[in-house]
Amino acid sequence: MEAIGKLTNVQIELLKLFQYNLPEKQLVEIKNMLAKYFADTATAEMDRLWDENNWTNEEMKRWTNENLRKNS
Repeated sequence: MEAIGKLTNVQIELLKLFQYNLPEKQLVEIKNMLAKYFADTATAEMDRLWDENNWTNEEMKRWTNENLRKNS
């Protein structure tokens, strides 16, 4: 990742694409499309990890009860 303060490649491309003000409805639609894209990407990666590691529902339930924080 780039240092804080610099635009990312995604930000630069979005700025190029959207040089004009959009109606609020279109802006909301674009935000929803981007959110769906990133949610779908995260879901696909989780599905891949699930299959690759042969995780089960029981294992997920067990993990929800684990305390993974370190005592300081």
